[in-house]
Amino acid sequence: MIVTVTPNPVLDRTLTVSEIVLNEMTRALETREDWGGKGFNVSRALKALGSHSLAMGFAGGATGEKLAAGLHGLGIATDLIPVAGETRTNIVISNRAGTQYVKVNEPGPTTSPAEAAAFFDRVTLQARPGDLWALCGSLPPGLPTDFYAQLIGVLHERGAKVLLDTSGEPLRLGIGAQPYAVKPNLPEVAAWLGHPVEGAAALAEAVDSLMTQGITLVALSLGSEGLILATDDTRVWMRPPEVAALNPVGAGDALVAGLLWALSQALPLAEVAAWGVAAGTAAAMREGVSVGTRAEVQAIRQRVTRVPWPSG
Repeated sequence: MIVTVTPNPVLDRTLTVSEIVLNEMTRALETREDWGGKGFNVSRALKALGSHSLAMGFAGGATGEKLAAGLHGLGIATDLIPVAGETRTNIVISNRAGTQYVKVNEPGPTTSPAEAAAFFDRVTLQARPGDLWALCGSLPPGLPTDFYAQLIGVLHERGAKVLLDTSGEPLRLGIGAQPYAVKPNLPEVAAWLGHPVEGAAALAEAVDSLMTQGITLVALSLGSEGLILATDDTRVWMRPPEVAALNPVGAGDALVAGLLWALSQALPLAEVAAWGVAAGTAAAMREGVSVGTRAEVQAIRQRVTRVPWPSG
């Protein structure tokens, strides 16, 4: 079983305009809505790759009902804790050429201690040994910054493996709980280290620093430069082909789905990295917060190249 956790889900509303112009009225050429939040995006990408997952999180109000119905309509199983507040709506404004975008995220509804406790009760019922859990995204108001760290502890007790994809203090505290895997991007790992990460040697040092924290699998996302995937004894750097990216929002979530799918298939480390890069690239080539089909991801996988690991 693959389980995705989205504490702060969202209805993503994408407006496409001819060009982004400040301080002037413009009209939307197209409008689309996607049921998401980082973990739910992972579940959608897993579905496209042919894997089932359970999407867990919090949902509230009319937007929460729309989100749950939308996920069910996509064939994604959910286990959502109801909250008193309204699930947030995020707005993406993208130019028609796909070269510029503005993304505005709402903070999300406040989650009460009782609602958080209900979620942990549900986790104890769902978690099983050997399951893969992806804990993804920001925390809504009301949840403590060590929410992910607490959750990792509960899942460890039940023999599940955890991949953590968040930022800031929840990332720092989550790393301290020693999840099976972490997937920071470059700005997130730089913030965790407290200094910029520039150049191949610095990338290698950043990966080594994460490995010393007791992490089994480090996935360092580099955007258009690809992905570094590392274990104790192996380092793999995979780079995507040059493509026309229409919307990079959600590409990192698709990358996580590619990693989880490949891990569930017990593929070699290089293949795990390549499928992650291919899934993220396929998502970036689509309009809106969308995911590529299995055929699209597989075709891009054939064009992913391996970068020599820096020596010395």
